[in-house]
Parts: sequence; structure tokens; C-alpha cells
Amino acid sequence: MTGIVKTDQIQGAGSSTVTIPSGTALNVTTVSGTPTFSGDVTLPSINGGQIGGRRNIVINGAMQVAQRGTSSTGLGDGASYPTVDRFEVSGGSSAGRLTMTQDSSAPSGFANSIKLDCTTADTSIAAGEYLLLQQKIEGQDLQQLKKGTSDAEKVTVSFYVKGNASATYVLELADEDNNRKNTQKFNVTTDWTRVVLTYDGDTTGTLDDDNANSLVLTIWLHAGSTYSGGTFTSNVWSAMASANRAVGITSFFDSTDRTFFITGLQMEVGEQATAFEHRSFGEELKLCQRYFIKDTTEYHVFLNHATDSGSRAANFFFPTTMRAQPSMTANPNAGSITFTSRTTGGVGYTVGGSVNNSTKLNDGYVADAEL
Repeated sequence: MTGIVKTDQIQGAGSSTVTIPSGTALNVTTVSGTPTFSGDVTLPSINGGQIGGRRNIVINGAMQVAQRGTSSTGLGDGASYPTVDRFEVSGGSSAGRLTMTQDSSAPSGFANSIKLDCTTADTSIAAGEYLLLQQKIEGQDLQQLKKGTSDAEKVTVSFYVKGNASATYVLELADEDNNRKNTQKFNVTTDWTRVVLTYDGDTTGTLDDDNANSLVLTIWLHAGSTYSGGTFTSNVWSAMASANRAVGITSFFDSTDRTFFITGLQMEVGEQATAFEHRSFGEELKLCQRYFIKDTTEYHVFLNHATDSGSRAANFFFPTTMRAQPSMTANPNAGSITFTSRTTGGVGYTVGGSVNNSTKLNDGYVADAEL
């Protein structure tokens, strides 16, 4: 028999073995059991998305690295990177306050999460209030999105969340280069659940190919009418309209019982959420150190030459190339420090005043090149 045969099911007679002649094209939707193939198998797509190589665009999505410390209190007014690396807490105009910690509560397969704990409630919400948890991403790390072209790719964001009670928040992709945004809501329960959100590709506005902030992945946790008084549209790229960004969300500051946990944050090209891409702690630390380094090594300066003024001069190299020339802080055990040169690869400095060959930087240094 020749021609095309269409059937909903193929089953072997007795042995459950089906032999398909060489050269036969077979489009299989579902396979039950464990199939065995002899010869070559061509798979143009697995799960309809990228499976090999570096998939996760988010850095430190498993919340492993916390160079600054594991807990920070009194947050909610101003923007800072308090604990877990690459995650900024930004708040404004609210009396609400929270504590951010790197927490050990996590779903199976993870050891850490970010925990936000409301410590001061604010139930009288003024128009300009907001609270955000966000990660900023360099444009040169986003060119695979093909944003602003007719081939613009869909992007899938997945993560695990839980809280003390049910809640609804918004995850926004904000294009900082073209002042555009795309928002979707997600729900939180008292159990760890995985959220999967797929965002359509945006054919308007290319992202700059540089080391500046091009895209912000933002979770809206609290918002006054300036940001919530408009109309919510899900999964539509549009010009940034403040009033439409956080319509209908729960207020994180509604009670001091309120908590929010998140881990396993992944953003990848395509419309399929693949399994979370776990990276080693060392690899994740190196990625974080592009933006922030806290080195507690004691750096002695007596190994270098003495300048004419009697101060001691030294230099050190960073463990990785930083995003930009960093701001520097250090604490010598004697005298005062001056940074004489700074690059993305290292710094030179002098320690002047009452110094001797035992002068050192007591607690190492901090270098900050965050977006």
C-alpha cells in the first residue's frame, strides 16, 4: 500500500513493537512508555524552545549569592541592593517598611529564597506610593530577544513564590531604552507554586547593545493610584503609562503579617518554560561580581614602593571584569586611603599619613558598578 495514512494511534501486534520503514516521515505528538530508536533521530525542537547553552538571562535566580549580607531591615523608602545580589528593592512615598532576607525556605531543588517581611504597615495609600523588587539587565545581554524587529522573540519568565496569604502582584518587563512596558499578573498562595508567564515579542524599539540598563524585570508589590489608577492590559507591549502598570494588585504593606518569598527566577527566549538552569555557586558569584564585589581579604601595602611623601602605594585586580569603573570604599588600619586609578579590571591606591610596613586594608574593599 502506498499513499498517506492518518491515524490517531499505532500499536504493535502483541509485542508492542512498531517498525517504521526507513525514510518514512512520522509526526508523533505523544509517546507512551519509553521509546527505543535505532539509527539517527532528528529533533528540530524540544519543548518548542532553547534547550542547550545558557538559557537563563537572570543572574542569581536561585538566590545563592548575598555578598552584602543575609538580612537588611527598615527598607521601603529609596532604592538599594540590600542582601541577595542583583536584586534591588525600590520604594517611595510610603510609611510601610520591610525586612529583606536570604531565607532557607525554598521548594524542592533549591536551598535559598528571597523573603520580604512587612514590619510596618501602611493602609492609607497615597497616590505616589510604590514598592518594587527588580533586576536590571544590560542591553548587550539581550540582543537574542531581537526586540524592535519583525523577528522579535517571545520571552518566558518562570519562578516559584509563596506568602502568608493569597495575593496578586504584577510582573513587568520595562524597556528603558524606548520607554515601553509589558505587564502580567500572577497569584501567590501559602504554598510554593511555580508561576509561568510568556510575553509576546515586541516589534517596536530595539535595545541598545551596550553595558547600560536596557530592560528591568520588575515585580510590583505595592502601588498608589499614580501607578494603579488606570486600565490593566495583560501581555501587550505599549508606551509607558504610569497609571496602567500595577492595576488591581494586593498591597504588600496591608499588614505586618504579610510575607513574600521568591526563588528559581528564570527568563528565557521562547514560549516554553524549561527546567530551572542551575549554575554552580562559583559561576553565579562571578556573574554577580561584574556588578558588585565585597572582598574581605586583608591587603598589605608594604610589598610596594614608598612614595616621596612617605605614603605606601599598591594595587589589586578584581576577580572579574566589572561592568563599568566602580565606586570604591576601603578601610585601612592606619592613615587614609586615596584611590589613584580605577578601571573595570582593578585599582591603584595610596595610603598616606602615619603608615609603616604593616599598613593594610583591614577589611579588604568594596567595589560597586551596579546598574
